[in-house]
Amino acid sequence: MSEKLQTLIIEDEELARNLLRSYLNDCPDIELIGECENGFDGVKTINDKKPDLVFLDIQMPKITGFEMIELLDFKPQIIFTTAYDQYALKAFELNAVDYLLKPFSKDRLLTAIDKAKHHIQNEEKIDDKLEELSNFRAGGEFLDRVVVKDRHKIHIITVDQIRYIESLDDYVMIYTADGRHIKQKTMKFFEENLDPKNFIRIHRSYIVQVDNIAEIQQYEKESYIVILKDKDKTKLKVSKTGYKKIKEVLHF
Repeated sequence: MSEKLQTLIIEDEELARNLLRSYLNDCPDIELIGECENGFDGVKTINDKKPDLVFLDIQMPKITGFEMIELLDFKPQIIFTTAYDQYALKAFELNAVDYLLKPFSKDRLLTAIDKAKHHIQNEEKIDDKLEELSNFRAGGEFLDRVVVKDRHKIHIITVDQIRYIESLDDYVMIYTADGRHIKQKTMKFFEENLDPKNFIRIHRSYIVQVDNIAEIQQYEKESYIVILKDKDKTKLKVSKTGYKKIKEVLHF
């Protein structure tokens, strides 16, 4: 660690950036190396500059702070700034990741910086904590979109664009009408966070959007495949459990 913490602010509100900057300018341990107004710029700047510490707003346009951390190749220490309710704050407390509840005082900011310095000096990894936070859904809401990074591009895929999802060990491949995208999430995550009325886990390897099913065919005794509505008439295997789920959702 360098003598000063290389620090980045990612915050869409100018007033909030100004306040943070004024507090940080009085901190001898902090060197402010940049500011970003949105998560797209934030991802690029973190991966390029590899700061020690980032102050990250959660409620931002385009992509949220939670969505942003999923896209990072480099994971710095992060102090979240948020106006979230008590329910969401539990997620931070359980993960021992520090946050500043807006509006916050300079003393509270200094306490958070001390905590971050301790983590950095002890070389404590933050990756697992951030992974758990990136899975957080406020109030048990279902996913309405998925954010993926393809080299230097960030794509926002709404769930109605998803035709099906295929398991690739610790990753998944998400198929849409426009192509396919790889994402570092598990099938279990998508099974738990997609609306079960609209998406079915038909097999350990596949989750399918219900409206994308054209046909269900039997090809051996108690063995089935689904045929999708795409131009290639994609065929996917269905497990016994998956077949039961399809019957429940489609009522046949």
